This record gives sequence, structure tokens and C-alpha cells, in this order.
Amino acid sequence: MTTSAGAGTGLAGIDHIVVLMLENRSFDHMLGYLYADAGNVSPSGQPFEGLTGNESNPDASGNPVSVYQITPSTPNAYFMPGADPGEGYKATNDQLWGSDAAPASGAQATMRGFVKDFAYTINWETNDKWTIVAGTTADWIMGCFTPQTLPVLSALAKGYAVCDHWFASAPTETLPNRAFALAGTSQGHMDDQTKTYTCPSIFGALTSAGVSWRVFGYTSQPLTKADFPDITSADPSHFGLFKDFTAAAAAGTLPAFTFLEPSWSSTGNSQHPNYDVALGEQLIHDTYEALRSGPGWGQTLFVLTYDEHGGCYDHVPPPWGATPPDNTAGEFGFGFDRFGVRVPTLLISPLIAPGTVYRVPAGSTPLDHTSVLKTIEQRWNVPPLTARDAAAPGFGDVLTLTAPRTDDVLAGVTVPVSGSAGPSAGQVSHLEAISEELVARYTPSPRPAATPADGPPPVVQDPDQRPAGPAAPRAVGTAAAIVQDPDQLPA
Repeated sequence: MTTSAGAGTGLAGIDHIVVLMLENRSFDHMLGYLYADAGNVSPSGQPFEGLTGNESNPDASGNPVSVYQITPSTPNAYFMPGADPGEGYKATNDQLWGSDAAPASGAQATMRGFVKDFAYTINWETNDKWTIVAGTTADWIMGCFTPQTLPVLSALAKGYAVCDHWFASAPTETLPNRAFALAGTSQGHMDDQTKTYTCPSIFGALTSAGVSWRVFGYTSQPLTKADFPDITSADPSHFGLFKDFTAAAAAGTLPAFTFLEPSWSSTGNSQHPNYDVALGEQLIHDTYEALRSGPGWGQTLFVLTYDEHGGCYDHVPPPWGATPPDNTAGEFGFGFDRFGVRVPTLLISPLIAPGTVYRVPAGSTPLDHTSVLKTIEQRWNVPPLTARDAAAPGFGDVLTLTAPRTDDVLAGVTVPVSGSAGPSAGQVSHLEAISEELVARYTPSPRPAATPADGPPPVVQDPDQRPAGPAAPRAVGTAAAIVQDPDQLPA
């Protein structure tokens, strides 16, 4: 029977919870074929909500477009789905219900609008000369990676616990979902136009409880540092880079809670479409190996997750019944009463049995990003931040072993390499631009003014807001960058 969630007695043996949150991939897209060769049953006999190969979506003419495998030999495999799909609130509605309008309360998503929505996105991105893989077509959104294509992610999923019913906290893009993951609310915000929040976060709560924490960027100051007032004002000792994380893991000095960010660059390792997925495989590998080789491994729980689905295909309808976090009115009239699309999430610890498929019992509040908050709160007796994390299930009972395992599930695994810089090389990414903006905002000395010799501002391809009408996307930006913002569907 599938393991179900709860507080769990094994959580008392955990001294370190480490979270790596990557970008914009759905569960089916990354892990749908994980146990396909075994009839979607894990080696321990647990059912797995994966792909059968019979799933499809209609194209603009109503013809079915079947799901298919992205193998290592698929052209441009590690840059699939070739272009940046829509990921905002209206785009997500279109993918799930076939319309950008909000669905009737309680209506189950059909999950049949992905191909048509991607066709719309490709059309305007091509016309506006966005950097997409040559020849990208709408059927590419139905491509899903095989375990052979993502050997690191897949080996960890099979070697520890895979959560096949973990959902993004809100049916929209990056920053609101990251806010839910760290504060239990987005304060009503449903797009990336709001870049900082005024609410308390888990970092302030842990400080008040006398519990240690750190946030690590990859090669630059973490974006998270500017997100909430109780982290913005924190002592610099709470922050570092990935090299500092690996050093702390090796020295056994990791804090109780660690939050890791990828590189936000268009040639970085965040796995945001259409950036290099293979680089993300390397980051996952390096994070795991740093933890596993350190003296604190036996007391560590590593959570690997993705902030939102990024417009990538998934076949499981997101559930209703989400608890609104607070009384803040939601943008677009959203009531925060339903979850976002299913995203890949792994729970990794030597105290977890191999081949575990972990989910809550049917009819229960599902796992979402606030389950991380709940588990932290349960472990260190910290009060909930909002009604959402108060209602969320924890996952401490995934820790079923009494003695830490000593095996290495990545032994013999070769990290894939794409062999290309990718179509977006040279572009300033959306989150890179936001990070630079926030760093400048919180840096005491002002940036030097731009001069004519500096040339025109860089174009930043932003996946998060579609054009307000059928015309090309409007530019939104500052003197530092022009942000192309594609995810708002036409009114």
C-alpha cells in the first residue's frame, strides 16, 4: 500500500532538512515514465500514478496528439519542450480547462488544453523572434523524459521516495509558489509582477524559535534574501553560495534548515524551459553527493522539488479543497481554494526505504509546498505561519528505517551532458533580471547610471505574462532591462 503522510516518529532523528527547489517542470514531463516498464508499480509493490502511453491532447483541429518519450537520442532532448510554455494563471487555466476563464467551483480539470495553448505560445514567440529550438512544434509539449534520459533524478526517485501526488501551491508561476513554500502565502498575488512580500517567513519563525537556518545561492547572492522582511534584515552569516554549502556539508556544520537556489542564468542549472536540463541533473547529483558524503547524512532529509509546472504536460487534475492562507483577496478573483499542477518531488534520506511511493490517503489534503513548512514546524515545534501550512500534511512518517542505509543509489550513474549551450545562451533570464533588480534595491550604494556607451538595455525573456491581446507581447521593464512577459492570455 502506498505510504501515507503524517507527523511520523522518524522525524525526531532528523537534524537537517535541506530543500532544493528547481524550476517549471511537471511530474509527467520529468518522471511520468519512471515505472512504466513495471506497469506503474514500484519494486515494493506500491502503485505509482505515472503514464501508460495512452494519454493525449487534441490539437487545434481536434486530432489527438499522444504523449511520447524523450530519449537520450531525441534531437535537442535536454532543451525540450523547445520553447517556453505559458505558465501564468490564465495560461494554466487554458491548459487545464481549455479556456483562460476561471472554472466553475469544483469542476475537475480535463487536462486537454496543453497542445493548443503551446501552439498559441510558439506562434507569438516565433513572430517576436524569441530564442526557441528551431523546428519546435506544439506536439513537443507532450514529450516526457524517460529514466534513461534523466538518470540522476530517476535513480534518486527509485532509490528513496517519490511523491506522485505533490502539487504546486497555486495554479500559476514562480514567485507566488516560492512564497507559499517559504511563507505559506503569496498575499493574494498570482503573478511575478510582485517580487517581494511583507509577510513573515519560515526564516523569521525559526530565528524566534532559536533554530538555525541558511540560504545558498549558486554563484551569486540568493534571490530569496530579498523576498521577506525577516530575511532581508538577517545577519550575513545566514547566506552563502553553493561552494559554501558543500563545505558546510563536508564539515558537518549545516543548519537545521537549508534552502538552495539554482543558477538563474539562461545557461544555468535551474531547468527552466528551454534551458539545459542536463545541467540540472549535475546540480542534483552534486547536492546529493555533498550531503551523502558528509558526517550529518544519517540525520538528513533532502527534499528535491520544483516550484510549478511551467506549462509542461501532466495528466492528473489538480485537486480542489485547498485552504486559503489568509483573508487577502486574490488577483484575477482567485480564491486560493485549489492547488496548482502536479510537480516532481523526491524525499531523500538514508532513513527512507528504497522504492517508496509516498502520498496522502485519498480524500485527504494533498501534499504541496507548504508541506515542507509543516514538516519543519513539526520537527522543531514552530507555530504555523498561515492557515494553509496549518492544514497541510507533513511527511515525517516517510522515515521508516531505524538505522541509516549505507548504499549509494547513484553508484554507476553517469550524469548526462547536452553538448550545447542551448538556444537561449546570451539572453538575460527573467529570474536573473529580478535577482539583479532586487540586489540593486537592497544594496546601499547606488548603481552607476547607464551611459550611451552601454548600448541598449538587454532583452529579458520572461515566461510569466502573456500579451493582453492578439498583438505581440508588450515590453515591461526598467532602465536595466526590458522584460518580455508572455503568459497572460488574451482577454
